[in-house]
Amino acid sequence: MTRLRTAVLTLGCTAAAFTLALGTAQAAPGSTSTSCASSLTPAGFVDVQWWNSAGCGSGFTPNTKKIMDLTGYPVGTTVNACASTWPPAGWTIVSSFYSSGCQYSAVPSFDKNSWQLKRVS
Repeated sequence: MTRLRTAVLTLGCTAAAFTLALGTAQAAPGSTSTSCASSLTPAGFVDVQWWNSAGCGSGFTPNTKKIMDLTGYPVGTTVNACASTWPPAGWTIVSSFYSSGCQYSAVPSFDKNSWQLKRVS
């Protein structure tokens, strides 16, 4: 029984080390994740939605955001994003508009707070 446990443990550790050595797979273009507003939006990502969540603190200011990975999209692709972060390199602003999902201020308004972005390079 001890030999079996040792063999299984050794095999498990070897598999874990092999997996770590391979690294993580690149996310598909357009994949999203959620983070607190206090976290910077990573390079290659844009904010696509804001809301208030108890998981990121309290208050009246939207404190949670959904971010989307723009890495890997082909030239000519268009996406909508909140105007709370600048577009990544290779993307340009095509138009501006208002979106209720992009209210990232404690003092919401109906001003243009979103962009349509286009991949140009």
